[in-house]
Amino acid sequence: MSLVDANKLVKQFGRYLKLERGLSSNTIESYLSDVEKLVAFVQAEDLDWRAVTGEDLHRFVCTLQDLGIGARSQARIISGIKSFFNFLRLEKWIEQDPSELIEAPKLGMKLPDVLTVEEVDAMVDSIDLTVPEGQRNRAIIETLYGCGLRVSELVGLRISDLYFPDGYIMVEGKGGKQRLVPISESAIKAIRSYMEDRASIAVKRGNENILFLNRRGSQLSRVMVFYIVKQACEQCGIKKKVSPHTLRHTFATHLLEGGANLRAIQQMLGHESITTTEIYTHLDRQFLRQEILQHHPRNKKDCK
Repeated sequence: MSLVDANKLVKQFGRYLKLERGLSSNTIESYLSDVEKLVAFVQAEDLDWRAVTGEDLHRFVCTLQDLGIGARSQARIISGIKSFFNFLRLEKWIEQDPSELIEAPKLGMKLPDVLTVEEVDAMVDSIDLTVPEGQRNRAIIETLYGCGLRVSELVGLRISDLYFPDGYIMVEGKGGKQRLVPISESAIKAIRSYMEDRASIAVKRGNENILFLNRRGSQLSRVMVFYIVKQACEQCGIKKKVSPHTLRHTFATHLLEGGANLRAIQQMLGHESITTTEIYTHLDRQFLRQEILQHHPRNKKDCK
């Protein structure tokens, strides 16, 4: 198969992921990036797609290791490759799937960083409300933490999605699935303060209903949200590795520590599987162990 044919096949795979599997644009972009690595390997090895074997794919995985790609990234790439070969089989390009026996590297449980309530308060308080974007940035942090949103969900939030009298917002998650999420009074107050400033922005056509805008009146980018969170951490001296997703993890962990039901947390986070949400039970166990070690009298007593 020529390079042109391979590129055409990758494009068809992208349409399949979007139309038939309903994946988000960011997930599709990641899958296509992974498949392009395989395309480059197949071309370099002068292989025929219809004759690619499990041994060929094993050599491909070895090249990932040689390049220094970590186990977690390898696992994600292999997942994308498996989806691609499943697509080729469904489309009758191949009869057998050579990726069936390829195993992803074993991954340990990686617990995400979590902020304390005091650290979240410090981030919010560090925002300079005298600058034009101050109210917006404060509202962003309050909403990320108060609702446990993904970055893509935050930047896509619409004014028509806000149901403040009922205490809810409508969130469009992965695959275009919508869910109602309760919103805290502090987040509502921050958004309302921001809306007063937003009224003075010259909004670009097509962005009238988008809640969070940049100074040019367009939808805020994901990168900008990362910058806002990072800057707030620097301002208040937080040394942890913090991203917008850290606030989502913190939201879930604090709910669990406060006694919230795991199923309720699953629904608020928009997890399809309860297994995904269960990582927070590990975080909660870790928290409980730290509490016991710190406060139990037998642990505080000096050993003679």
